[in-house]
Amino acid sequence: MRKDYISWDQYFMGVAKLSALRSKDPSTQVGACIINQDKRIVGIGYNGLPHGCSDQEFPWGNEGEFTNTKYPYVVHAEANAILNATNNLKGASIYVTLFPCNECTKLIIQSGIKEIVFESNKYQNSKEHEAAIRMLKASNVSYRQIEVGELCYVNTP
Repeated sequence: MRKDYISWDQYFMGVAKLSALRSKDPSTQVGACIINQDKRIVGIGYNGLPHGCSDQEFPWGNEGEFTNTKYPYVVHAEANAILNATNNLKGASIYVTLFPCNECTKLIIQSGIKEIVFESNKYQNSKEHEAAIRMLKASNVSYRQIEVGELCYVNTP
């Protein structure tokens, strides 16, 4: 039996990272992959515009007047993964390339997801992050950071 295969964490974060490559956002590409308790993928998503909104007609910038930026229009990867989910998310885990904002955290908690596995946490000093952590602790949703770059060898039969 091979001993150098990737771990479940690497596999599901890899799916999230692959999903992020679909994003048209020039500055931040985020992907998410939701798995059920049987380690089956039940939802994937990336940050992008809602259906029917043309990528060429809406702004992708992050500076200037609010309505001339991406912020009022882009659906986050976590929200897309939840909306794309194929079944009940109670007890599920979400793998996301960037720690969820406070708005996505509300959706994660409300959907029944019980674990967040993330890679990057570049907004960890923001008030949004502080609010997200407060809600996660109150709702007993666990979270952990992983580095996919590290190869995790699994030696189980």
